[in-house]
Amino acid sequence: MNKIKMTTLALFGAAVLSLGSSAIAGGVGYIDYQKVQESYPLAQQAIKEVDSKATELQQYMLDKEKQYKALDTPLKKQNFEDATARELNTKQEALYRLKSDKEELVFNKIQAAAKQVLVEQKLDAVLDFRVVFVGGVDITDLVIQKLKSGSF
Repeated sequence: MNKIKMTTLALFGAAVLSLGSSAIAGGVGYIDYQKVQESYPLAQQAIKEVDSKATELQQYMLDKEKQYKALDTPLKKQNFEDATARELNTKQEALYRLKSDKEELVFNKIQAAAKQVLVEQKLDAVLDFRVVFVGGVDITDLVIQKLKSGSF
């Protein structure tokens, strides 16, 4: 008799837990961040801008190399190297800041769109698709749609 009560209680508890968890848990969504980035016009524009600045930096170095070769004394070459190193360092730092700022802007926009999809789809979390082995809901296209709708 005691065994039947325990079994009934255990089954009842399992039923309550499964009903309760399904009412609370909406599931896990996942996105392919790379695909979202490739489909997001703002991200593409940011990449072009950073690439353009990197190309400018390469051209700057080529121009400085030509100027260096035209110098005739070791003292002029040393002074030129010092000045160029300072200028190059400043330009590289500006490029790194630009890249970092653009990456942060794009990430924040994608994250905001993913949060909105999370709420709309009543999900518990959104993960990168590479960490989901089995299960979950692919919301990549929904996030892309949100971003392209222009609300971000």
